[in-house]
Amino acid sequence: MKQIQTSILNTKNMCESKIKLKEKDVAKIIDICNFFDNKPSELISVLHKCQGEFGYLPPEVQDVVSEHLNVAVAKVYGVVTFYSFFTMKPKGKHPISICTGTACYVRGAEKVLDEFKKELGLTVGETSADGKFSLSSLRCVGACGLAPVVLVGEKTYGRVAPDDVKEILAEYED
Repeated sequence: MKQIQTSILNTKNMCESKIKLKEKDVAKIIDICNFFDNKPSELISVLHKCQGEFGYLPPEVQDVVSEHLNVAVAKVYGVVTFYSFFTMKPKGKHPISICTGTACYVRGAEKVLDEFKKELGLTVGETSADGKFSLSSLRCVGACGLAPVVLVGEKTYGRVAPDDVKEILAEYED
């Protein structure tokens, strides 16, 4: 227990030059690392669980993971930036992802994406000022028979046309 407390303090000091992680958040990250036995081979699993907890993976979270898995920060950053699932920016309450894989692209995904950009006033990778929506594109969601495909959170919309965008967005007006 003393080792964990010392580790929390060391991690807390490491993060003070950046945004400050709350002690409870550092403890959550350490718990996640411990759940995976602090094995470097579990890096993707740890990052996945951390993103589920915090919604995104800012550098401060990556630093704590790096320290507790004994993996270089550059490697953690490389994994986060390589896989499109991971994000270093907070997502909106309703994250919107447009599949731009081959089948979706051929069936008009680019036009659907352009319509979302227009309606939301966002570019890919941005989150609306009110935190309601974020916009991203994915390579493939594995639902090629429904192309073009749009995901809003966990809900999948298939055979989406640009004319469907306003109707989809209306479902999420609070």
